[in-house]
Amino acid sequence: MAKLNVWQQLIAYFQQNGLYVLAQFNHHFLISIYGVLFAAIVGIPVGILIARYRKLSGWVIGIANVIQTIPSLAMLSVLMLGLGLGVNTVIVTVFLYALLPIIKNTYTGMLNVNADVVDAGKGMGMTRFELLRFVELPLSLSVIMAGIRNALVLAIGITAIGSFVGAGGLGDIIIRGTNATNGGAIILAGALPTALMAIVADVVLGWLQKRFDPSQATK
Repeated sequence: MAKLNVWQQLIAYFQQNGLYVLAQFNHHFLISIYGVLFAAIVGIPVGILIARYRKLSGWVIGIANVIQTIPSLAMLSVLMLGLGLGVNTVIVTVFLYALLPIIKNTYTGMLNVNADVVDAGKGMGMTRFELLRFVELPLSLSVIMAGIRNALVLAIGITAIGSFVGAGGLGDIIIRGTNATNGGAIILAGALPTALMAIVADVVLGWLQKRFDPSQATK
């Protein structure tokens, strides 16, 4: 009976605050997207660079690994001292955590490009830029997409914690629920859309990953 009451309260909360939840959902998603987008803008070129100069790969991936081991709440707290409260702190945090999967997958994807295909491109007179644009990137795009997929799912979880530094989002609803006397329904009102967002993002990017897979294109 208690569970039924919680679900009834949840439905009532959505009926009364549906537009607010939707606004926080959009806000949460945009913060996650911005952080991952900036990480992709930086991480993909870095991954390509360390694939070209492999001696740098250990250092670069090692630094990204160290960032990944720092607890997200600790990272938020440190960045908050420099950037203050609000959205920017969370976007930078998401950016830092998203670097590892994007850099590592770009590096792996570039290394896995068939050397014979690259040699064929060179034999056709392609420049290094043309090889990158028309051969290496298309063949490694599926692996790069897998890194972006992992980064976005991770970002959605980190953004929920970002409410502790005043960034808003669905985590704000969860925090309100924890502070309420009977806040189980309010917690679910924030937690369920967060989980749904992560699942949908994973499914959509998984579909795109398969679409960009060269082995699937030939089927």
